[in-house]
Order: sequence, then structure tokens, then C-alpha cells
Amino acid sequence: MQPIADRIRVAVLFGGRSGEHDVSLVSARGVMAALDPDRFIVIPFPIGADGHWQHQRITPEPGANPGIDVVFPVLHGTFGEDGTMQGLLELADLPYVGAGVLASALCMDKAATKRMCAASGVPVVESVTGRSIAAPATLASQAEAAFGYPCFVKPANLGSSVGISKARDRAELLAAIDTAFGFDTSIIIERAVVGQELECAVLGNEEIAASVVGEIVPGKEFYDYEDKYLDGKAQTLIPARISDDDHATVRQLAVKTARALGVEGMARVDFFRETATGAIYLNEVNTIPGFTPISMYSKMWEASGLPYRDLLTKLVTLAIERHARRRSLRFSR
Repeated sequence: MQPIADRIRVAVLFGGRSGEHDVSLVSARGVMAALDPDRFIVIPFPIGADGHWQHQRITPEPGANPGIDVVFPVLHGTFGEDGTMQGLLELADLPYVGAGVLASALCMDKAATKRMCAASGVPVVESVTGRSIAAPATLASQAEAAFGYPCFVKPANLGSSVGISKARDRAELLAAIDTAFGFDTSIIIERAVVGQELECAVLGNEEIAASVVGEIVPGKEFYDYEDKYLDGKAQTLIPARISDDDHATVRQLAVKTARALGVEGMARVDFFRETATGAIYLNEVNTIPGFTPISMYSKMWEASGLPYRDLLTKLVTLAIERHARRRSLRFSR
């Protein structure tokens, strides 16, 4: 084991004011237990569900956090994965794991993700977006005219399938819109795609690598929060049950998506493969995906030859390298 003075001090941020608070706690336990003790000193930074930093906090001033060498945010959802925490860490001039401010904000907003990726040639599912000032009946009529039923309604800025509902008729659609607006002021309604749910992990800064492709087999009608974290009935398959050509297409689209959104560090890029047409569509991008040893992001990299502990080391290394590159830039005339 290296002397304490030679080890990298990693501040792990977890919890936070988000609908995914509990998921973050599980992910952080996995990260903190697996970071190589020969190379790293782990410093836990728990944040309460009310947003209160429980034991210590990061000061948004360069040089004011001398006990931290690099930050590993394991904060899923709002106030952690949406660019806000990344902005704090930029102000503090601290290296941090994962995407930067703009990429985090873009990926968190499903509507913005779709617009940016569609402009870059990544296929996306037809959708209608709306803000809370819009009349629910108007949004429902727009969705009915665009693609009809069934359809899904999602908060634009949330993950872990929180607040997502499937609608088969006008009554269910209006109820789904009401539910989604309970979690966000912006929502997205999109055509339901019948087929496979595929995932691909990306890793890197300037050079981005893609993992083998995995598949989620929901334990119920669709892969919601309960199916992901509570019921335990969903299955994960690595590699996915797709052709070699489709496998190559998904990996290429995952890298193309990451580049279109400016993602660095890591992301899990999710897709649909429509059974009737064979078409592959982008679903969403998670810049801080679930991070236990059995989460899809880490499992896909393990299947690609990069074990969990080595993956964490790589992510910390990428964070330090990106920070060094940014510090070489000029911020004054």
C-alpha cells in the first residue's frame, strides 16, 4: 500500500435532494467499498434528502478545499446529475468524475437530449414536449395527432423511471400528464416502442470507447422504478440478444450520442430496438448511472474486460486528466 501522502483523496458525494436519493446511497456504497485502498483515500460526503450537507461541505472557491484531490459525484437525478453540482465543482476548481456542466444539463433534460441528438443524426422516437403552463388537454391532443396510443409520459428532468406512466387512452394520458408535472415543470410524451430495451456504456474524454451491449428484460409491462429497484423481477442480459450488425450499430450510436452531447468521463446510453421495423432509437442518456457492482454500467464494462475496481480507477484518472487540460486554458485576457 502506498503511503498516505501518495494516495489520492477522493471525495464521494452521495444522497442529495432528488427522487433518486435512495438509489444514490446504494451506488455510493458500491463505489466506496471498491475504490482501490492502495491508491485512494475515500472521504464520504453524505447529503441529506433535504439538501443539507451532513458532515462537511465543498466550498465554491479555488483552493478552499485542500483535503480533496478529486470528487466522485454519485448523485443521481436533480441537484447532482443535472449540471448544478458540476457547476459548484467547476467554481471550486476541483477535478470531478463524469460529464461537465453543459453535457450534464443536456443529458438530464430528455427533450434537449432528443433535439441535440436528432440534429446530429441520431434516431429518436417521435415525441411532444410541454411545460406546466400548457393545458393538459392541449398536450394530449398534440400527442394524439402526432402518434396516438399507446404512449409514455415522462418528467423531462428525472431518472430511474420516476414519474413515468404509460397511457392507452385520453383518460390515462391526462392522469399521466398530471403525475409527470408533479415531478417537473417540463414533460415529454413519446410514442410507445414495442421491442427490446438496450443499453451501452461509454467511457473516455477526447477518445470515447463503447462497451458490449446489454439488454433489459422488464419483469412487468415496462421498466419502471419498482421493476428496477424493488421487485427484483427484471432480467439483465449481457450481451444483448441482437445481431452482430445491430450490436455494432448500437455501439456506434452510443459514441455518436456522447459526442453530440459533449459527454466526457462516463455515461450509459439507452436505446430501443423496435421489433416490427428493426429500427434502433435513442431513449436517454445517464451521465451518472447506477453504480453498484451489479449495475448495468459496471457489468457491461466487466463483460468488456474492465473489472469494477479498474473501472473506478480509470474514471478517477480521466477526471484528473480533464481537469489538467482545462487548467491549461486562459480565463483572462
